[in-house]
Amino acid sequence: MKRSVANKAVSIVKEAVKKRNIPLPGFAWYAPEDWKNLPDEERELIDCMLGWDVTDFGKGDFYRTGLVSFVFRNGNTAMKERYPKPYCEKLLYILDGQILPYHYHWYKTEDIINRGGGDLEITLYNAAAEDFSDRTAALSGKQGIFADTDVLIVKDGKKMAVPAGGKVICHPGESITLSPGQYHTWQGVPGTGDIFLFEVSMSNDDNTDNRFYSAGERIAAIEEDEPAEVFLISDYTG
Repeated sequence: MKRSVANKAVSIVKEAVKKRNIPLPGFAWYAPEDWKNLPDEERELIDCMLGWDVTDFGKGDFYRTGLVSFVFRNGNTAMKERYPKPYCEKLLYILDGQILPYHYHWYKTEDIINRGGGDLEITLYNAAAEDFSDRTAALSGKQGIFADTDVLIVKDGKKMAVPAGGKVICHPGESITLSPGQYHTWQGVPGTGDIFLFEVSMSNDDNTDNRFYSAGERIAAIEEDEPAEVFLISDYTG
């Protein structure tokens, strides 16, 4: 993904949160030089992967398949004694019609909350048992396997059984709880507008807890076609 695309994507979200009066913490506005000279007392920002993340999932077409997220808080599963938080909170910004590719998590349970804007359409499958258990094959890029079973979710406190490949719409104000091993893809319903999603979940590491159905990269490689206007998670963890 080109740096110019990442710069533009973050600027779109910054303008959107201003218009919606959604305040962000101070480190959301740090310049690259601030990150390069980060004092030790703010080391948690780096160790827990807080801040901006822009990805096209290796597809090369961010405006069709992509995601901008801002991580407010998170623990660190590899450094639990130093960072014991068991939870994570993110802002996820979905452009009108934008797609998130099929994936699941091995460990993370998450609530996806539509806080305003357009409608979100989520399509669901369970991972087959042999898919979920074969982590080595998953990490090598082997294609995933969908199970032909109902997906058990919770939507705003209501338990639901969604048939394999079934769809759930989250309108503004609505939320869905997704459990480990549940493949999900989503799209901002075209014509309904950009979407402000919030994610509340268990603490997680996006480098190790994403299983994509087909080959893709969660943390995008950046092509430096212009100077960075803001540091991304990949800039200080890559």
